[in-house]
Amino acid sequence: MAEITLSRHASGPLAPLPGLLLALAIAAAALWLGSLPQIAALGLGALTLAILFGMVIGNTFYSHLATHCDAGVLFAKQYLLRLGIILYGFRLTVQQIADVGISGVLIDVLTLSSTFLLACWLGRRLFGLDRDTVWLIGAGSSICGAAAILATEPVIKAEPSKVAVAISTVVIFGTLAIFIYPMLYPLASAIWPSLSLTEWGVFTGSTMHEVAQVVAAGHAVSPETENAAVIAKMLRVMMLAPFLLLLSARIRATASVNGSTSGKMTFPWFALIFIGVALFNSLHLLPPSLVNTINQLDTLLLAMAMAALGLTTHASAVKRAGIKPLMMGLILFIWLIVGGGAINLIVQHLLS
Repeated sequence: MAEITLSRHASGPLAPLPGLLLALAIAAAALWLGSLPQIAALGLGALTLAILFGMVIGNTFYSHLATHCDAGVLFAKQYLLRLGIILYGFRLTVQQIADVGISGVLIDVLTLSSTFLLACWLGRRLFGLDRDTVWLIGAGSSICGAAAILATEPVIKAEPSKVAVAISTVVIFGTLAIFIYPMLYPLASAIWPSLSLTEWGVFTGSTMHEVAQVVAAGHAVSPETENAAVIAKMLRVMMLAPFLLLLSARIRATASVNGSTSGKMTFPWFALIFIGVALFNSLHLLPPSLVNTINQLDTLLLAMAMAALGLTTHASAVKRAGIKPLMMGLILFIWLIVGGGAINLIVQHLLS
């Protein structure tokens, strides 16, 4: 539908400008609000706020602006998103893997793979959801929330409404985790007296959804917990690229078996570039001030992409998704706490 509107109402090199400016304004408002201590304490980052603002505008007066803004909004969803994922590599280094050790790597791999496989089984067999919704919720729950969903969307070519449903699901349970995890620590430490603050941090980072949520939950326990949680979480984020490559290979293999020739399979080249950027960042060739600036720009680009997604998401489409995606997200949330906790305990015990 966006392509039809674009071809009918917009043309010329400046056609994307109004939509980009609208996405920029929404992103700027989200960044400002997300920087307020009261909002940051809730774990509501700029990306979450950007899609919420975009959905409010998209379901109110955006229809009066669509003629002029569709081209820029579509550009933000497609190209700014990919650029934002590539620049996300500047937040990661290979040294972070060494910091968490082999146990942290193994915990993240097992948690990610088990959560995504469980999502596939639950979504398709138990709830009868479509493949795209299942994969999007699975990616968001197992890797890094909204950012993983946004990165998965161009690989599987999901509809905006399905992306919005997936993001809404992981945001709800990720936000709940901010309050639940700190309350669980005294109980966990009473049951396992040898549980350290660092080990709780690895558990937090390996099982919670969003980076901002991990920071908030870890900070509520202790500085040691926060540091370990962030490192474990960023390692999970680094696994986004190989995940996308495997997902793309699965799509290609399925199309080959089915003899499908309708539509070209999308290879996530941006995921390979993402890995290259992370490897380059590991060399520490750029001054920290420049890397910090790049990260701020990256957050802005991703926020603009989220705003664009919100603008093209209609509440009626989300409502049609029903209760099943939320039920699936709830079960995955419980699995991350219980199953993820078991994985942490087993790996720590075997490798200690």
